[in-house]
Amino acid sequence: MNVATIFKVLTTVTFSAALLIIGGCNNMETKKEETGKTTAIENILSRKSVRAYTPRPVEKGKVDLLVKAAMAAPTAVNKQPWAFVIVDDRKVLDKLATELPYAKMAAQAPLAIVVCGDLSKALNGETDRYWMLDCSAASENLLLAAESMGLGAVWTAVYPESDRIAKVRAVLSLPDYIIPFNLIPVGYPQHKEEAKDKFNVENIHYNKW
Repeated sequence: MNVATIFKVLTTVTFSAALLIIGGCNNMETKKEETGKTTAIENILSRKSVRAYTPRPVEKGKVDLLVKAAMAAPTAVNKQPWAFVIVDDRKVLDKLATELPYAKMAAQAPLAIVVCGDLSKALNGETDRYWMLDCSAASENLLLAAESMGLGAVWTAVYPESDRIAKVRAVLSLPDYIIPFNLIPVGYPQHKEEAKDKFNVENIHYNKW
């Protein structure tokens, strides 16, 4: 093999390698654009409460991912005592916004997810309290999933306020064994918002108080 042939082979190999590197970088950038964040820690630290949304509807695939992420949460004895009511009907969203004092943004959001406790699946039935912990974990997973997909969301409390529970039950026709835990409006953020830095060393204790 002469020098010219060797040079041609080396040039071809180098060019191919460069294409692979560029393609890999492009794939990484595409994935980052799709998920919004590259690592779990970045996603956690970037999460924020978003209360203003554009009219753009949330795609069905993303809604499915939100509830799938929620159901991946830890749950006592794997009872999974949760249920999710997905609300995208404008009239129902407006009604919930009217009934709930801290969920007025639902009137603007294209979507809301009501996280509920299902006492028929709860560890100790009607006397169970672990369902609240499980639903909290599911709600946080849902919020983090929303952040990762470029969506905005905010946790608005329903439980333990009896009047709010009654109102949501009435609007959504929930049976007695289903307790609405919170309402999470979801949508594409209207403005770019920054997460709050909540780290405080004064809240950390080692070994004892």
